[in-house]
Amino acid sequence: MLYLLPTPIGNLGDVTLRALEILKQVDLILCEDTRITSRLLQQYDIKAKLLPFHTHNEHHKLSQIIDQLRAGADIALVTDAGSPGISDPGYLIARSCIDEGIPFDVLPGATAFVPALIHSGLPAHRFHFEGFLPHKKGRNTRLQYLATLPDTFILYESPLRLLKCLNQLAAHCGPERPAAICRELTKMYQQVQRGTLSSLIQAVNEKTFKTKGEMVIVVHGL
Repeated sequence: MLYLLPTPIGNLGDVTLRALEILKQVDLILCEDTRITSRLLQQYDIKAKLLPFHTHNEHHKLSQIIDQLRAGADIALVTDAGSPGISDPGYLIARSCIDEGIPFDVLPGATAFVPALIHSGLPAHRFHFEGFLPHKKGRNTRLQYLATLPDTFILYESPLRLLKCLNQLAAHCGPERPAAICRELTKMYQQVQRGTLSSLIQAVNEKTFKTKGEMVIVVHGL
C-alpha cells in the first residue's frame, strides 16, 4: 500500500493521529528533503527509513518504488509541507499506481491555500487554485486569464518574487482589486495583510509586511 500523507505546513502540532500511526508502521518514507522530514519524525520519536523523492528525481526513482510496492512494501509519501500532489510531487506516483493496479490511500490534512483563503475574508464559496505561476513563458497569459475570473483565485509565490507578482497582478486586475497576502501560516510569525493590491504593494515596499517564509496570495474575482 502507498499512502499519500500530508504533513504540517508549519506548526508540527497540526499533524494528524492517523498520519503518525502510518509513519510508525510503513517500511519506507519518501520525502522531498530528509532534513525537514527528520524534524517531524524526531518530534514524535519515529524511527523510519527515508528516501529522497522530489521533482528532480521522481521519474528516475519511480520504477524502483513501484517494484517495492509490488513486492508488498508499505510506503508513505510526504512533502516538506502540505499535501502531496498540491504544487508538490505526488501526481506521477499516484497515476502510476492506478495504471499498475496498486492500491493507494490519500489522507486528509494540511494545505496552505485553505487557511489563506479563509483568512483573506474574500468570497470562498467558489474559488480557483492556481498554485505557482510560470516564471517566464506563459506567465503573462495566465495573469490575463486570472484577471477575468469571476471567482476568488489563489497563488503561491516565493518571497523573492512577491513584489513583482503583486505589481503584475495590479497591472492586470487593477490596483483597487481586493486581495490578501499570507505568510508563515500556522507558525509563530504568521502574518496576514488584507486590502487592495495597491495597498499590499505599499505594505511590502514599506516593509510592514515581511517578505520571509512561504507566501500565499488571494485575489477577489472580477
